[in-house]
Amino acid sequence: MIHALKRSKVLVLSAVMTLGIFSTSCGNGTSSSNISIPGVSKSSITLGTDSVLISFVFDAIQLDGGLRYNIPKYPNSYLEISPDLQSSGTLMSINLSIKDVGNSGLQLLDPQTLPGGRALPGVASGRLPAVAFTIAKFKGMSFYVAPKLFGVFIPLNNLGIGNSIITARYFVSSTRVGNISLVGADANGENSGLLLMLDLSSTIAQKTIQKAALK
Repeated sequence: MIHALKRSKVLVLSAVMTLGIFSTSCGNGTSSSNISIPGVSKSSITLGTDSVLISFVFDAIQLDGGLRYNIPKYPNSYLEISPDLQSSGTLMSINLSIKDVGNSGLQLLDPQTLPGGRALPGVASGRLPAVAFTIAKFKGMSFYVAPKLFGVFIPLNNLGIGNSIITARYFVSSTRVGNISLVGADANGENSGLLLMLDLSSTIAQKTIQKAALK
């Protein structure tokens, strides 16, 4: 009983410290800086004329070569992983076509939660139409879509947040474009990762869509 009580106190203290660290980095809701992601040294979103390029550099994942994958149900989009040129880590790039996101057929996909069954943070229903697939080094990725909304779940281990899910605003420059969530392991010790949800009705996304329409 005493050992269980001590263990409980350690877990509570660990959770409080973790939340304290991330609340400090998230600011008071008016800051335009993004939270740091354990194991990720760089993240960026780049606008093209008719697409959005989402990139992450994973420090602890190493590859000998790169591959490009077609995203199921997204005929004009793709995901590419390769050794990062400026580090020993791995670069993941997701090239998302605005045309694909606007495809009403995707809205007919089965609604899904986070891998493992937990509700999607920041989504009222807790689930969205989604496709899931697996690539080398990343088992169980999911892509979510809704009118003017796109999300991607990237499986990652060793986030150091226990079973918590920590969500913060995500910015490009000083413009908020969505939310980013660090998803801790579930009750089975599985399904931890990174969830990026983009609001495609935001100012920065509207500029991209307008450029695509004028092309």
